[in-house]
Amino acid sequence: MEKPFCMGESLNGTCRLDIEVEKKLVDEKMNQLRTQEVALAMKDFGLKRAKLYGWPNTYVFTKAMGEMLLGSFKDNLPLIIMRPTIITSTYKEPFPGYIEGLRTIDSFIATVGKGRVKCFLGKPETIMDVMPVDMVVNSMLMALWAHAHQRSSENTKIYHVGTSLRNPLNISNLHDLIIRYFTQNPWINRKGKPVRVTKVKFLGSMARFRNYMTLRYVLPLKGLGLVNAVFCKHFHAAYENLHRMIKLVMRLVELYEPYALFKGIFDDTNSESLRMAAREDGGGFDFNPTCINWEDYILNIHIPGLRKYIMK
Repeated sequence: MEKPFCMGESLNGTCRLDIEVEKKLVDEKMNQLRTQEVALAMKDFGLKRAKLYGWPNTYVFTKAMGEMLLGSFKDNLPLIIMRPTIITSTYKEPFPGYIEGLRTIDSFIATVGKGRVKCFLGKPETIMDVMPVDMVVNSMLMALWAHAHQRSSENTKIYHVGTSLRNPLNISNLHDLIIRYFTQNPWINRKGKPVRVTKVKFLGSMARFRNYMTLRYVLPLKGLGLVNAVFCKHFHAAYENLHRMIKLVMRLVELYEPYALFKGIFDDTNSESLRMAAREDGGGFDFNPTCINWEDYILNIHIPGLRKYIMK
């Protein structure tokens, strides 16, 4: 076995310098960078293809292709398509507030609660079409029950499962509930002190958001760049961190723009028919959005469940 080629003690005397180990680490880092570059390039490519056909991003584009494939290859099988909106923690089952994983609304709640959000792309009246996950599951079970004897020749049935039509919750109301909750139950920071929450500024267009980011962050970044050059990159780390943060924020905002500024309301006529059947002979599988009290759900169920999940 070939012995490692060592050059001797390091300058700080903590270990011996092994050239083979260093070469291996360089190769691993290069592969990691290549992987990151490929992933970023593929994301950009997917976004370009989605927009070419009219979809705002790859998420909805691939969901649409999935539905197309199901329709094309179902042959003689009956097909049911369920389209739930933003899925949130459980309303009742197996217990209130059960959650696994963070969704769009949860990131907003957590960052507001931690005092990290100063502005938000969206209009106060924009509806956040959310649905508790146990109600989504109940709707799926009821759809299976209702179509158990469906003939294969019948048309595909599509169910929109959401709350925007019958029990809408807008961003302004959600925001006020978040502020109220974290004012009464503040997040505790690393120093053991409560985080003070402040109201978020709503920006109703991408133009307003870009102007806000330019004045608040981009111009200071350019100033920091000049200072960094004058002082021989003494502030290089701060400059890079701010630059990286701005790029990330703008990328996320561009990704979520179609949802943040979305004005549509989903027609859940088919789901309402399913709910009526459930009330008559559904075995208690309830998914009626009108029964949700948003104040009680957000303050006493969803946010407490979200905090427990984050702190696990």
